Amino acid sequence: MAEPNFFFIVGVTFFLAGLTKGVIGLGLPTVSLAVLTAFFGLKDAIPLILIPSLVTNLLQAFSGPHLKELIKRFWSLLLAGVTGIFAVSEAFVNSSSELLSLILGVSIIIYSGFGLSSTNSLNLTDREKWYSPIIGTFTGALTGLTGSFVVPAVPYLQSLGLQRDQFIQAMGIWFSIATGALAVMLGIRGLLPMEQNIISTAALLPAVIGMSVGQIIRRKLSEIRFRRIFFLSLLFMGIYIIVGSAQ
Repeated sequence: MAEPNFFFIVGVTFFLAGLTKGVIGLGLPTVSLAVLTAFFGLKDAIPLILIPSLVTNLLQAFSGPHLKELIKRFWSLLLAGVTGIFAVSEAFVNSSSELLSLILGVSIIIYSGFGLSSTNSLNLTDREKWYSPIIGTFTGALTGLTGSFVVPAVPYLQSLGLQRDQFIQAMGIWFSIATGALAVMLGIRGLLPMEQNIISTAALLPAVIGMSVGQIIRRKLSEIRFRRIFFLSLLFMGIYIIVGSAQ
């Protein structure tokens, strides 16, 4: 993994992932995981996303005034999510990279379909007390298997009618906790080689540069148009990962 092409791919990937996050407030783990999985396989890709994901999501989690309020509201989702991550650790270790990549591809396609959908009328606020731990467990299990934090937690949070700043901060909180729990799980299982930790730390630089550029683009580009391009790109990437995992 130490060839020049490898470092070029990682650098460009995290720049694009940071760019996406800078424009629409999410997408760094999803974009970087999808691209790196397509090139190197899922089990090699997951450790590389941990440091950029954790740092940028912590910044997002602490960037608003609703931290305590959101943790109090979604504690059951967060706790269930962490439980789900550790519950599937044995399955992650013993499953083939091809199978896990297939699961990742399917989850990315589902997420893309939701993002491209013009209808979002579902409102689960009245049943939030019961749905939060269920959604948390399911999302945690998918996170533990694929490294992706978004399905179904992000669509669920969108269904609760949160204000934009609350929604973004809530995602940052869940993503931060999920990244930390995933890193601990991989560490316990001996799946965090020092070389990949160093590369993951170095990937912070292109990710932050990408975020800065993305924030500039956000002021000039229609967010709706960019989101459409983003979800369409993810859709094709998910299909590519599925096809690759079947070969």
